[in-house]
Amino acid sequence: MKNIGGQAVIEGVMMKAPGGWTVAVRDLKGDIHVKKENLAELPRLFKLPMLRGVVALLYALLLGIKAIEFSAGKAYNEDEGEKPLSPLSISITIVFAFFIGIGLFIFLPLYATKLLGLVFNIVSKNSFMFNMVDGVIRVLIFLIYVTAIGLWKEMRRIFEYHGAEHKVIHAYEAGKELNVEDIRQFSPHHPRCGTSFLLIVMVISVFVFSFIPQSWPFVYKFLSRLVLIPVIAGLSYEVLKLSAKLKDNPVINFLIMPGLLLQRLTTREPDDRQIEVAIIALKEALKFEAGNVG
Repeated sequence: MKNIGGQAVIEGVMMKAPGGWTVAVRDLKGDIHVKKENLAELPRLFKLPMLRGVVALLYALLLGIKAIEFSAGKAYNEDEGEKPLSPLSISITIVFAFFIGIGLFIFLPLYATKLLGLVFNIVSKNSFMFNMVDGVIRVLIFLIYVTAIGLWKEMRRIFEYHGAEHKVIHAYEAGKELNVEDIRQFSPHHPRCGTSFLLIVMVISVFVFSFIPQSWPFVYKFLSRLVLIPVIAGLSYEVLKLSAKLKDNPVINFLIMPGLLLQRLTTREPDDRQIEVAIIALKEALKFEAGNVG
C-alpha cells in the first residue's frame, strides 16, 4: 500500500504518491483539469528520522504553491473577471503568511505570557509553567484563527475538498473501490492530517521550549524559538507517522483524539462532485507507481 498524502486547494485536491503528484480542479463550467509532475527520488540522507520531517514540510510547501497556482488559474474563468495568480503573487503571499504565522503563533503567545508573568509570579519564575501558558495561548489563538477563516465562504469550500481528500484516502487505505458510493461512507477526518500535525507541533513545542533558559531576555527567547522550529517539526512528523501506523491501538486512539476533534474545524462533509475530483486526483497520482503517467 503506497503512502499517499494530499491537500485541498481552490475547487480541487492535490494528491502526492511516491514518484509524483497531481492536482485536479473543477472549473465554473464543471470541467475537471489535471496537472501532474514527477518527483525526484530523495537522497537517503533526507529519509532519516527527524530530517525527513523537515524535508517533507519543505516539499509540501513547494508543491502546495504549485498546486494553488494551478487551481487559481483553472477554478475561475474570464467571465467572472478573475485572473490566475502569478508565481510572484503567490510567493509574496506565502512570505507574508509566514511572517503573519510567526507573529501570531510565536511572538504574540510569548509576549502575552511575558505580560502574565508580571502579574503571576509562578509564570515568570517557573520554566515549565511559563512554557505551558505559552502553549495554551498558542492553541487558543490557533482555534480562534481557524474558526474565523471557517466563516469565509470560499474557505468553507476548501474545507469541503479537505474532507473529500480524507474520504478518498481512507477508502484507498481500506482497499475499497474508488467510486463515490463506496467513498461517501468514510470519515472526513484522518489521523495523518496536517491539522493534527499542527496540534502535535504545539504540544511538542511546550516540551522543547522548556529547555530554553528562563533567565534569557525576551529577544533571545523569541529567536531561539525560531531556531528550534526544524527540531519541533522533525519530532512532530515522527509522532504523526507513528500515530497513523498504530491507529488501531486504543492508547494511540486516545492520544490522537484531540487532533481528530480539531479537524471538525478544518474539514466539512463534501458533496459527490467534490469527491469525484478527489478520486481523479488520487487515480492520477497512483499512475506514477504503475508507470502509466501520460
